[in-house]
Amino acid sequence: MAEQMSVDAVPPTAPVHYDFQDAQSGDLGALAAIADAMKSDSLADRLESLKRLGVLALAMGEERTREELVPFLDESIDDEDELLLSLAEVLGDFVQYVGGPKYAYVLLRPLENLAAAEETIVREKAVESINKLVDVMDQLQVEEYLIPCIARLSSGEWFTSRSSAAGLYAAAYGKVTDAIQSKLRAGYEALCKDETPMIRRAAAANLEGLVGRIEKDHVVTFAIPNFRRLAGDDQDSVRLLTVEPLVAITKRLDTEQCRTLLGESVQRLCGDKSWRVRYMVADHFVAVATNVKDRGLQEELVNVAIALMHDNEAEVRGAICTQLDGLADLAAPDAIVTRLQGPLQELVDDPSQHVRATLAKHIGSLCRVFGKDGTIEHLLPLLLRLLKDTFPDVRLNIISKLDVVDRVVGIDSLSQSLLPAIVELAEDKQWRVRLAIIEYVPLIASQLGVHFFDEQLSNLCMSWLGDPVYSIREAATTNLKRLTEVFGVDWARSTIIPKILAMATHPNYLYRMTTIFAITTIAPSVTPEIVRDLILPSLEGLVNDPIPNIRFNVAKSMEPLTAALRRSPDTAPLETSVIRPTLARLEEDSDPDVRFFAHRSLLAIGSAAQAPVTA
Repeated sequence: MAEQMSVDAVPPTAPVHYDFQDAQSGDLGALAAIADAMKSDSLADRLESLKRLGVLALAMGEERTREELVPFLDESIDDEDELLLSLAEVLGDFVQYVGGPKYAYVLLRPLENLAAAEETIVREKAVESINKLVDVMDQLQVEEYLIPCIARLSSGEWFTSRSSAAGLYAAAYGKVTDAIQSKLRAGYEALCKDETPMIRRAAAANLEGLVGRIEKDHVVTFAIPNFRRLAGDDQDSVRLLTVEPLVAITKRLDTEQCRTLLGESVQRLCGDKSWRVRYMVADHFVAVATNVKDRGLQEELVNVAIALMHDNEAEVRGAICTQLDGLADLAAPDAIVTRLQGPLQELVDDPSQHVRATLAKHIGSLCRVFGKDGTIEHLLPLLLRLLKDTFPDVRLNIISKLDVVDRVVGIDSLSQSLLPAIVELAEDKQWRVRLAIIEYVPLIASQLGVHFFDEQLSNLCMSWLGDPVYSIREAATTNLKRLTEVFGVDWARSTIIPKILAMATHPNYLYRMTTIFAITTIAPSVTPEIVRDLILPSLEGLVNDPIPNIRFNVAKSMEPLTAALRRSPDTAPLETSVIRPTLARLEEDSDPDVRFFAHRSLLAIGSAAQAPVTA
């Protein structure tokens, strides 16, 4: 075979190292190197040759690729998992090299062998590639080549081939006659009954895809019996994989069929003795409950959800917390409010911090069901307790979802009950919590108004500028810019900017540095006159600061300040009279970093001045 596959050109010049650089241009020596490297003892060379396989196929032509290259690949399948995985992936995109869709079937044989490989990821990739081939194959090819392939894999002696077969039925089903479809259903049912748990697992995992392809009558006569069989399996690893097929089945049935055919199975899965199965049910609870359609069964499932909230396993309790939003729609609002109060009280005090964090992230979604009065009476006390939780992620998740609560109860109610706790969290020892508070302040400010902000939150916002964590100081400067946009330039001029500029003389250099960052960030949001009258004089005072970091940040700040000054003809001349002379002085600085940034700012300002003005 190796002789048949040769490129009939110059033999490889190096027996050990293969140079592939010229292969793309069709260099015959490089093409021969690819062919020879496929037989190399070096795994790296063989992997590289597979990456260049398309180049070799183009050089050989479609006919020789079908008759020589593909059989060669089939006969020389390696035992290295990395190589097999690469080959399985390459063959899925190889149709163009064998002559197009009408010859796609020639790739099935090597992929069939790969689908029986020992390594799971190799088999999964081979199945994925076969399914890609099925997409371009016509009915004749599927019936003549793919169906026998599925039959061989389904009857294979080793579990590896049978588990791979389960992933091929869905793709083939819609492209064959009714008679063959009947055989496919029978073959899949045999896999569902297989004595090997791994085969039944594969059948359960792929049942969802098949349910979407079969006719509705066969959903009842084929899918449901096999679902029940797998859902009652003695292996929990099989049962947990039946939850997603259950969702797919419920989508295909009407209300009465869901109640009569699936009600018992759903209840059994929800109360399964294995926590892993209960976790899967909890994680898909709303999808299952919504699609069963029967209102009576849905209300019964609310009781199941409440039971899951009391589950012994924290993972199950956490999973059902993620479903709170959809759960609220499964029964009448008054009933939901009444039935959830007790479980929510217990979850707020759950011993698992991860359960409490998950609850904190999703409890706000219940506000729309509880309504304004119900939220104020029942949910706000719970939110307040979560805001004081010892685990930072709990506090963080509550803060990040406060806007959802605000839309229901209004900022007045929210501020009265939660604002004191929020202010307390502004000094939280976890910097991520402080950061979340900073990001929420503009929303509070916009709805509470400027008077309330100046009294309650102004000093707090300024204190963040001196935070020991850089991310907090950076966020605080952005926060001041957003507040300027909310309250207006006049407010910034009289309230915020004087406080910022006062830090320019602080003995701690970090405060002086933050002054530069803050005014640079705010500059685009204020008028050129404010930049001229307040900001620029303060920066000029920092030009001679003893700390080089201060001086080179002054140099960096000149660029955005120049852009702000250019917005008005009255302030634009300051570029020539103040900005450029200041940068020229900094270019003479003793520190190389200061000189570098001063020079860079001068170049940037010059480039901006020469750029054409666009409308």
